[in-house]
Amino acid sequence: MEAILQTEASECGLACLAMIATHHGCVTDLRAMRRLHPLSLKGATLSQLLDIAGKMGFMCRPLRLDLEDLGKLQLPCILHWDLNHFVVLTGVRKRGVTVVDPAIGKRTLPLSEFSRHFTGVALELSRTAELRVSPAVPAISVAQLTGKVSGLWRALGMILLLSLALQVFVLLAPFFMQWIVDHVLIAADRDLLTVLGLGFALALLLQVGIGLVRGWAIIHLSGRLGLQWMGNVFSHLVRLPLDFFQKRHLGDITSRMGSVQAIQRTLTTSFVEALIDGLMAIITLGMMLLYSWKLALVTLLAVGLYLAARAIAFGSLRNGTERQLVAAAHQQSHLLESIRGMQSVKVAGRETVRRSRYYNLMSETINRDVWLARFGLAFGSANQLIFGGERIAVIWIGAGLAMQNVFSVGMLIAYLAYKDQFALRIGGLIDKWIEFRMLRLHGERLADIVLADPELTDGDSMSEGVPANLRIEMDGAGFRYAPGEPWVLRNCSLTIEPGEAVAIVGASGCGKTTLVKCLLGLLPLTEGQIRIGGVPLSRIGIEHYRRVVGVVMQDDQLFAGSISDNIAFEDEGLDEARVREAAGLAAVHDDIAMMPMGYNSLIGDMGTTLSGGQKQRVILARALYRQPRLLFLDEATSHLDVERERLVNDAVRRLDLTRVIIAHRPETIASTDRVLVMHAGAIVQEFRPSAPSQGGVGR
Repeated sequence: MEAILQTEASECGLACLAMIATHHGCVTDLRAMRRLHPLSLKGATLSQLLDIAGKMGFMCRPLRLDLEDLGKLQLPCILHWDLNHFVVLTGVRKRGVTVVDPAIGKRTLPLSEFSRHFTGVALELSRTAELRVSPAVPAISVAQLTGKVSGLWRALGMILLLSLALQVFVLLAPFFMQWIVDHVLIAADRDLLTVLGLGFALALLLQVGIGLVRGWAIIHLSGRLGLQWMGNVFSHLVRLPLDFFQKRHLGDITSRMGSVQAIQRTLTTSFVEALIDGLMAIITLGMMLLYSWKLALVTLLAVGLYLAARAIAFGSLRNGTERQLVAAAHQQSHLLESIRGMQSVKVAGRETVRRSRYYNLMSETINRDVWLARFGLAFGSANQLIFGGERIAVIWIGAGLAMQNVFSVGMLIAYLAYKDQFALRIGGLIDKWIEFRMLRLHGERLADIVLADPELTDGDSMSEGVPANLRIEMDGAGFRYAPGEPWVLRNCSLTIEPGEAVAIVGASGCGKTTLVKCLLGLLPLTEGQIRIGGVPLSRIGIEHYRRVVGVVMQDDQLFAGSISDNIAFEDEGLDEARVREAAGLAAVHDDIAMMPMGYNSLIGDMGTTLSGGQKQRVILARALYRQPRLLFLDEATSHLDVERERLVNDAVRRLDLTRVIIAHRPETIASTDRVLVMHAGAIVQEFRPSAPSQGGVGR
């Protein structure tokens, strides 16, 4: 069974179902499964897998069993693993149990190790008539992966022509030795030697010159292609919806972005080399056949043997490479997570644990690297053995032909030169063929980014932007992260008038932050509708809408750079006066003025040089710099003391805008016009802060 590795951190169950469906002839992939059966960040329970498998057309049979009953299971089947994971069981033997882990790949475990992971729960899946055989998943085209890249084919054409010109000199080189041996040495003709020497010296200069031009062209093309392609991929990445990033490890995303370089290198250098190697292999084979078909047959037999060996071993090479990429991504994720959370690591005294875990991940990555290096070394040795033996056989037979006067000595030397060229070219062509087949692996990893659907940012019918009247209405809104998951919002309705300040309060976990994310368009409603000025949010377009919105969320981040850059948030037309005005409104101007470099002070990685209160106020200043018409604040003053909170509330209250505030602190709630109380994902109560019931509002 071919492994299908999970892309999202929580989709091991979907990957297992995709593998078993493919095994039964219903060829599918994770992209298709994800669209038909979306899951939340929490993953899937066994009951959800039963529901999805039933919809796919499987007959399901969940079981609880002991280890001695493993051999009775109908294979392949799904096993519950480590209490939080699913794998596919494919084989049970005395020497070990074979499973396909969607996080790692195929592996065989001894029964003792298997028992430490297996929870005793299995899911048998039987094919029914409702399970339809699907056509093979279409291959991913290069155009889908690259996007629009200008000048690619023109540059490749020029490099190809220069490469062909170089091969002319390669073909002429054996004639130099043949003419020297057969004509110059035998006749002792010094004049002919001089002419041949000068002629081939001039050819050498031309060859070097053309080689330099081709090298410059390849460098230029690689840089240009890398700039455009990586720019296209990153541009698409930042347009993807928020849940795309929440469902994936950071290291896995960066690893997939790294596939751009692997594909780019193959398309620029290897693509041209493969064309040249193929053409030159045909030409040199023709020259060999002109000299002797018997000798050419020996070389062709060696080439066939090497080709068969590479083809047979391709599956192992692909699986090994995929495992190496996954291991490297896990290591990268752990490293980035440790660096980002170093404060928490040190406070908890868990440096040793994080270091040990990283060492284990690094060892796994190195083991995969070593395996691939050994694999490459083995094929390098096989290449030397096969073609070394072939050369001995050719020289043996060719010497016999020369002694029979079928060949001259010069012809034998020239033939050996052409034979070496052919063996080199055809061996390189076979290696390039394997490299191109490996492109599918990198393409599938990169496709997780470039083929993901971006956010709809431009609306479907309105081009003039948001309405003048920013009345916010939410009717019967419901949201949950996936079918089968609990509802976070349900039957939630509210109305917020333009210029009104509304506080949303309620117990932790009642859905306040999710409500704000839905109002911002970060999370699409599962049911119901949001209207802005009477127009559905989907028709306005998120990009237009967010231009008039200022937001401070609980987990907002600052970026490396100066305080001024962070407040303006990389605004190309940075307005220093607006920066200072926004900082004053956020009650952070005095703190900035006391810093050695003022607004040019660097804040470190993600604001590490600022206190929690300073960081929160700079983020608030960033929201106010946009001069929004709608302001959403999710616990935006939770790190402030009472006096600074009062200053911020008074400053924001004087602004002509609509405010939606999530808060627990009475001071912030008292600064609003109306209070909405949430419970279990719905608005259950509404009152004015001055009402007697205000005293009951709090944590």
